[in-house]
Amino acid sequence: MQYRDLGKTGMKVSELGFGASSLGGVFHSFDENRGIDAVYAAVEAGINIIDVSPYYGHYKAETVLGKALKDMPRDKYYLSTKVGRYGKDGVNTWDYSARRAKESVYESLERLNIDYIDIINVHDIEFQGRMEGGLQKVVDETLPALHELKREGVVKHVGITDLQLENLRWVIEHCPEGTVESVMNFCHYCLCDDKLIDFMDFFEQRGIGVLSASPFSMGLLTERGVPDWHPAPKALVDACKRAAEHCKAKGYPIEKLAMQFSCSNPRIASTVFSTTRPEAITTNIAYIKEPMDEQLVREVRDIIGDQQRVSWANT
Repeated sequence: MQYRDLGKTGMKVSELGFGASSLGGVFHSFDENRGIDAVYAAVEAGINIIDVSPYYGHYKAETVLGKALKDMPRDKYYLSTKVGRYGKDGVNTWDYSARRAKESVYESLERLNIDYIDIINVHDIEFQGRMEGGLQKVVDETLPALHELKREGVVKHVGITDLQLENLRWVIEHCPEGTVESVMNFCHYCLCDDKLIDFMDFFEQRGIGVLSASPFSMGLLTERGVPDWHPAPKALVDACKRAAEHCKAKGYPIEKLAMQFSCSNPRIASTVFSTTRPEAITTNIAYIKEPMDEQLVREVRDIIGDQQRVSWANT
């Protein structure tokens, strides 16, 4: 396992990170004990960054993850969670107010069985961008509230997350320098979309660490294919399906190529993927230890063709 600097935070994070969204049953039902075992397997294999959110499974992911963390030495991992996006009884809710952000942090601490959070993120900021106050509310209210908790030692570092890279840039440009210490973006550094690379100079010039999530683009780059709720347009789904079939015919699973590609850029501190299966940890670590088939990457990108960098609205 290689470790990379996360901006100026002083954290050296594993090139592969564990995403706990699956522990909320976001993608499919799962066996809770195996999910907990997957957390143990990740940390034992050298993965030291774990990402979660109250939103995943409407608090379930944090609750299940907390069962794994309660008996784990705190110096074995960094924990990233979020504020702003929630839900209950199957209904999504959003609240980016300072009051709710602070409450949410303490609620997460309790669910996770920890006494501080390494990175606290404002989750999917584009939703606040659609509400009264817009993204300016993240600048004026949410982020200052999290920095109050940082001064108190409750959280160590403050970041923001979103699918839309332009939103991340806007908030950073409208904040005092150093307010945003890390960003997490998803589905924009993978075989079908490498738009994140266009923003790396901007982040690096400001000393901001970059985490990238979803190397499989939420199922697009898998043999199983996308879940019914996936928001990608049909043309992109079809192109990725053809690419997966091509890789399979070559005896090289597209999951392997996708993981290798997403982890290949040393400018990205960590690539976060989610699983509830301990064996998937072993498999994906083995993938990134092998050299990537550069020719197959070119073939896959040719198959995806004009669907490269086709994205969608966050839902």
